[in-house]
Order: sequence, then C-alpha cells, then structure tokens
Amino acid sequence: MLNALFWSMKYLLRLEELALFVISIYAFYLTEFDWWWFPALLLLPDIGILGYALDAKIGAWVYNVFHHRGIAISMLAIGYLYDLRWIELLGIIFFAHIAMDRIFGYGLKHEDGFHHTHLGWIKPPHKSQIKD
Repeated sequence: MLNALFWSMKYLLRLEELALFVISIYAFYLTEFDWWWFPALLLLPDIGILGYALDAKIGAWVYNVFHHRGIAISMLAIGYLYDLRWIELLGIIFFAHIAMDRIFGYGLKHEDGFHHTHLGWIKPPHKSQIKD
C-alpha cells in the first residue's frame, strides 16, 4: 500500500514541482538580489486573480497568463540575455510561484470557474458547476 501511495501520479507530479521550486531557489541564489526579495515577491503572480472581478472567462485568461511556465521562462531568458535583472528576477519568481501552486494542486484555470483547473477540481464541484 505504501508503495502504491509513493508512486501515485499525484505524488510524483508534486515531487516534480518541488524539485522545480528548489531549482528556482537556486536560480534566485545566482542573482545579486537580497534574499528578502524572494518571499516578498513570491505571491506576486496571484495578482492575475483580479481578472475574476470581471467574469470567469476573463479571470481564467488573465490568471493563466500569470501562471504559464512558458511565460516565466521567457521572462527569465529575456532578462538574462539583455541584462535586465528585474525581468530576470520576475521570471524566477513567477517560475517559483507556479511550482509552489502546483505542489498544492492549483493549476491553470478552465473558463467555467476558479476551482476547475487542468489538474482537476480544487474542491468537489457544486451541482450547478457540472455541465450535462
């Protein structure tokens, strides 16, 4: 039973995200920024949740832009290549935040509501959220 729990897909994915989070800490270590910047900015990508104030479709789109790993890696690369240290820092922070979110089961959002992610439902759906 313990073996099945250890090798479950959910556990393996969270372990992978933990490794990516550790890599982001190392990437931050390689910058010239003081350590306090990392925890101070770690929740910055959640500003994307403000899109939900308009509606679920816009909210999902904005949230997903702020939580897309490709965008985070692009920011990191552009910052590094063009010596734009603040953009590089934001790329690292976004990458770390995305890994942290996915460790806890938060993924990219579907347009039908905040709790429906590409990793499944954050909490069981209400009957009104289930489409026939």
